[in-house]
Amino acid sequence: MSSPRIVSLAPSATATVAALDAAETLVGVTLHCDPPEGAGSAHGTDAPAAVGGWLNPDLDRVADLDPDVVLTSDGLQSDLAADCRERGFDVRHREPATLDEALATFAARGADVGRPEAGERLAAAARERLDRVADAVADRPRPTIYCEEWSDPPMAAGNWVPDAVRAAGGRYPFVDPGERSREVDLATVERADPDHVVVHVCGHGDRIDPATVEGRDWAVDAPVHVIDDSLLNQPSPALIDGVERLTGLLHPGIGSYS
Repeated sequence: MSSPRIVSLAPSATATVAALDAAETLVGVTLHCDPPEGAGSAHGTDAPAAVGGWLNPDLDRVADLDPDVVLTSDGLQSDLAADCRERGFDVRHREPATLDEALATFAARGADVGRPEAGERLAAAARERLDRVADAVADRPRPTIYCEEWSDPPMAAGNWVPDAVRAAGGRYPFVDPGERSREVDLATVERADPDHVVVHVCGHGDRIDPATVEGRDWAVDAPVHVIDDSLLNQPSPALIDGVERLTGLLHPGIGSYS
């Protein structure tokens, strides 16, 4: 059976397809995606075509690629998914809001690209890693952590990040699991008295100067950690790496997590 022609319009979907060892099926991705090695090779291309931004892709360019499946993700792409369906594309839209839903999406993406068994294996491996973290932090105190997804204005991270913090053995009193990220005033952060501040500004990777947060006029005496936003902002397998990274920050000295 020939490999499907996949166009991914979401960075998290692209990363998940790569983790499924299905990169060769990708014939198109957005400018915000990181094309994995070997992408497009099943269809005779050295690299998948860039089809524009993840919120404003060129759907005529997508049509030219003759996709069997188009992948979208997140509520912000709901309208885009509808536009793609109107054009006759077979759209697989996934909208996880919690850590558990993100894990379920790993399996669903396997089915989306014709690799259902690989999807189930990927989800199971992620759960095993989270179980190991849970065992490692079970009897430890839970420090409070403030996670900032955007800095102008400051926004406390939502969606699966509250779950990720709790999975890593921390407390997160800013946003409930599954709720969208929200603007937060500095007084709220001060009252929570965080033990750690984690900055993972969307779209900036780890290219943020921690001094811009450390130098704020606020009464927060906590170390500021800048980590690559892909580890927390995308519901891809990198999110499990993010949980392990947070574990090392919150609980230094735990085996391989430090």
